[in-house]
Amino acid sequence: MNESVPTFRETSAEPRVESLPFSHLSLEIGHLYMEDFAEGPDRLRRHFDTVRPWADAVRNDVGAHLADARPRVSTCFLIDDYFSRLTTPDELLPPLIDAAAGAGLTIDYLARESGCAVAPGADRTLVRPAESVMHRLVESPPPGSSGFRPPVSRTGWLSNGRRTPAQRSSAALDTAGAAWQPPRETDARGHSVFLDIELWSEAEGERTWSCAFLASVWQLVRLGLLRDNGRALLAPTPWDDAGFPTDWDALPPVLRLNPRAAPFTAYVTCSVLPRRFLPVEHAVRVVLDQVHVEDEPLRQVAERSGSEGFAVPAGVADRASYVFPLGL
Repeated sequence: MNESVPTFRETSAEPRVESLPFSHLSLEIGHLYMEDFAEGPDRLRRHFDTVRPWADAVRNDVGAHLADARPRVSTCFLIDDYFSRLTTPDELLPPLIDAAAGAGLTIDYLARESGCAVAPGADRTLVRPAESVMHRLVESPPPGSSGFRPPVSRTGWLSNGRRTPAQRSSAALDTAGAAWQPPRETDARGHSVFLDIELWSEAEGERTWSCAFLASVWQLVRLGLLRDNGRALLAPTPWDDAGFPTDWDALPPVLRLNPRAAPFTAYVTCSVLPRRFLPVEHAVRVVLDQVHVEDEPLRQVAERSGSEGFAVPAGVADRASYVFPLGL
């Protein structure tokens, strides 16, 4: 007679995945560079006046997908303090908040782009969201690829298909009459739209993440799909209304300005952005298509959204939508 042998396992070896609250929609009502702020208050007023009707339209669209419930929509604004810092938070943020209010908009959550690179964690140690996403990249080798090009973890470049074969210097490998081959998008519909994305650059051993890659991290954070040892990355910090600091690093990576705001993380996102971000966000979709997301965060979203009858696309990239108004 066989005896069953009990198996013991340390529960600490399997960290609990933090459960998050979800809005139906995370609505980004701006992402501006420091140079935009340098143009003065009129630039901010024009921005929010242009965004307002589009924000209303997006809210109404979400409500149309909910039969018996009021949509939970939170707004956010991303400030680029990663590539430049022309002024301080105490000088920049009050006019920004006032300009939004003047257009009838409320910024529920304010985020710093540098927080997508490095941020303080829950236990006061530093977390590195961009590096975490980099390690989650899973390249899909296109049909017929030779594997000649090194992986993205070494090159810092990610594509959505097969690149043009590299010309090799060895006469034994090259032929004088070799035909040129074009790049090819993996899932092209008729004709290719090939994209090769620089995720980071390095100088003197220091890595600088690209705008496209940080924007990809930003989308994953808003969708509630990033964890660090089970903990959510870039959890919002309530604002105590005591005034803004003079140093960007003293400002939390995500600040909850509105105490009555719907949850920061959401089932889907929409970003109302200047048209200059269109190529960046194309790159974001390519990155999101090649990021491995843990099963538990995906399960949480599927279970919650399903219980509310709110349809969420299976693909992570398809959960992000955009508006590029003419006036921005």
